[in-house]
Amino acid sequence: MPKFLIQATYTPEGTKGLLKEGASGRRSAVDQVVTGLGGKVEAMYFAFGADDIILIVDFPDPVSMAAVSLTVKASGALHTRATPLLTLDEIDEAARRQVAFRAPGM
Repeated sequence: MPKFLIQATYTPEGTKGLLKEGASGRRSAVDQVVTGLGGKVEAMYFAFGADDIILIVDFPDPVSMAAVSLTVKASGALHTRATPLLTLDEIDEAARRQVAFRAPGM
C-alpha cells in the first residue's frame, strides 16, 4: 500500500475546532476518513512550529490520498502537504531502470 507523510497547519478556525474537540476527537475523525477509503493511520503526532500535525498513512492508491487532500483543503481548516514515501526496495528498483535523459546544453 502506498505510504504518505502528511504535514498540516491549522488555520485559526481549525485551531478553534481542535480546542473544542481535543486531540482524541481529531484522531477519531482522521481514522474514520482514512479507514473509510481502505487506508490505515500508522502514526499521528501533534507538534508546534511550522507544522501542527504530522501523520504517516497508508492508502490503497494515490487517488485515495488525493481525494482526502482535496476534501481537507476545501474545508479551509488546514493547510496540508502530502509527500509520497518510498521503501528501500522501491528506490533500488528505480535505480535499476534505464532513463534516457540529456541535461540542458549537453
